[in-house]
Amino acid sequence: MLKLNFYLYWFYIMLSLFFFFFFFSLLFLVNNYSVFLEWEIFMMNSFGIYYMLILDWISLMFISLVLFISSMVILYSSDYMGIKSYSSNRFLFLVILFVLSMILMLISPNLLSILLGWDGLGMISYCLVIYYNSTSSYLSGMITCLTNRLGDIGLLICICWLMSYGSWHFMFYLNFYNNYIFYMLIISSFTSSAQIPFSSWLPAAMAAPTPVSSLVHSSTLVTAGVYLLIRFFNQFHFNNMFMLFISLLTMFMSSFCANYEFDLKKIIALSTLSQLGLMMSSLFMGLVNLSFYHLMTHAVFKSLLFLCAGVIIYYMNNNQDIRMMGSVSNLLPFITSCFNVSSLALCGFPFLSGFYSKDMIVELMLMNYINFFVFILFYICLGLTACYSIRLFYYSLLCDYSSFSLNLIKDNYCFMSYSIFFLSVFSVFFGCGVMWLINLDLSFIIIPFYLSLMSVIFVFMGFILGTELFFMKSFVMSIFYYLFSNMWMMYSYFNYLYTYLYNFCYYYNNSLNWGEYYGPIGLSIYLLKSSNFMQYYMLGNMKIFLLGFMVWFIIFI
Repeated sequence: MLKLNFYLYWFYIMLSLFFFFFFFSLLFLVNNYSVFLEWEIFMMNSFGIYYMLILDWISLMFISLVLFISSMVILYSSDYMGIKSYSSNRFLFLVILFVLSMILMLISPNLLSILLGWDGLGMISYCLVIYYNSTSSYLSGMITCLTNRLGDIGLLICICWLMSYGSWHFMFYLNFYNNYIFYMLIISSFTSSAQIPFSSWLPAAMAAPTPVSSLVHSSTLVTAGVYLLIRFFNQFHFNNMFMLFISLLTMFMSSFCANYEFDLKKIIALSTLSQLGLMMSSLFMGLVNLSFYHLMTHAVFKSLLFLCAGVIIYYMNNNQDIRMMGSVSNLLPFITSCFNVSSLALCGFPFLSGFYSKDMIVELMLMNYINFFVFILFYICLGLTACYSIRLFYYSLLCDYSSFSLNLIKDNYCFMSYSIFFLSVFSVFFGCGVMWLINLDLSFIIIPFYLSLMSVIFVFMGFILGTELFFMKSFVMSIFYYLFSNMWMMYSYFNYLYTYLYNFCYYYNNSLNWGEYYGPIGLSIYLLKSSNFMQYYMLGNMKIFLLGFMVWFIIFI
């Protein structure tokens, strides 16, 4: 019972903290407060090291959302991961450490402490991805960890660069920084948010347990890059067509690849990638508040989608292939209805939480000065989202059961169902509630009637196309199958890069490694040789000692 209590204690703690932070975020929003807390750690002459925290409505609201989702994930994990082993305890504390490092990153206006939180996110997500200790988990963990380390390199370069400005408290200097600092930060946050060309780690990270995917790869780690850019937002540097094109291309690529994927969790991971592309593209068009709003609504319904997928995998004998599923709607009606709520919210179905943020981003995008190519690509991605959602719905929930006979599948109202129910309620009401609370609907939008209906039309066209894709799968799947199932061969590009660099290092071994031979490695080799030499002679007989004594005696004389 003690281990179950651990899960429940932390569930209650995080849920109560969610209400506390949400109340204060609304209070700060109404009164337009921002609180800076500063601690002096070390002071000598004119040199001082300070630790600083910022509390404003953006950070407090996002912290409250992270705490709510993590409380639901912990309640869900008490059933899903089991409570009878020591590893389940380890899992719980890893999740708590992850939430703490995310909070550290959210409340830091200092680039140095942001790096601490960022590193914590990267390392703990690696520990969570390799939790199952299989070979595929290890490989996925390495891809995840190394890609996020690239972002760390960019942040370290920015930290060194900011030394010339005299402070790491970036919020006071956003109008003074060089263009290239912003570009370096944007590329660093692309690694965490899995934009092209760093997209391949996000589907690979689905080797983690499903509660981890729900928390880490929907609402925290992948949105850390978007949050960093929201904090660093400067209208002059962020109206950037090249970066907008990259984020739109990520959105398009992931939506297309999801239509060719058969792994249930990888389809949901690719849809996360598509939504990250939407957030990034709205940032590069200058819609910073809407990007943050979509980040919050997406976190709720995407974590719900992952948790429902986890229950389906749990009852399908740990099988993730959607071709081996079917007729889940008859066997698990409650889970199916929650799954459909989150899928429809993802598609931007009218009056669910995803609709408010996506529709407003599209309408303000139409009001912006954009070209026709961006306009078309936005709408195609909207349609493709509905397309892969309806394909997933058909394969896993409606068509005939394709696996071996399992007569014991039924809705079991355990902790998993409770957490899924609460998240479903949030997925329906969170979008309109938050829009009403933070006054986002005060924008004055003038567009023609047919353009206002265009997004709904494209969603329904995507539903129809997804149905047709399901029925003519043999023909469509044979064309471009390898291109889209391998994410436009993105893994292969990295393989070519690795082999090229490896061969380069191998052929130019002596010329590249001279620094190592004369540096720390060379020093350690000489120390090792000299100590071995001394040890060999110290173990010798008495003659060696006498000879050594005589030599030193003569030298001293």
